[in-house]
Amino acid sequence: MNVTVRTVRPEDHSEWLRMRKALWEDCPDDQQVREMEENRASDVDAVFVAERSGGGLCGLLEAALRSRANGCDASPVGYIEGWYVDEDVRRGGVGRALVEAAEAWARSRGCRQMASDAELWNTISHEAHGALGYEETGRLVLFKKDLDGRQ
Repeated sequence: MNVTVRTVRPEDHSEWLRMRKALWEDCPDDQQVREMEENRASDVDAVFVAERSGGGLCGLLEAALRSRANGCDASPVGYIEGWYVDEDVRRGGVGRALVEAAEAWARSRGCRQMASDAELWNTISHEAHGALGYEETGRLVLFKKDLDGRQ
């Protein structure tokens, strides 16, 4: 698939929100919008989108600069904060094009490494990262305990 990747524009708001909601289903809309505004105003964040040939968007990648990331020995580190591609265009190069744009952005900001994460259950993401040359650096299981007596 021939894909055009570019940075997000104000007129992309509704499509950007649609894809964020698909990626982070549990995040309330008001928080999604607040985070989108913060991303656009930040000088250490970048948002890349993939355009459909007939109009509209079909992919998104939110990247950031971090001072460190697990498994990395350089600083700053480019970090893939969120990566989404519409199901109907997956495995067609859209994800790769988004990641390559983010990697170029990170290199231009002085990064020698790029990092990312994925939920343990998200094997599709694990495979996609591996196909693009990313190596797993560890696994993490998170725990919580309510201290107010709730179970």
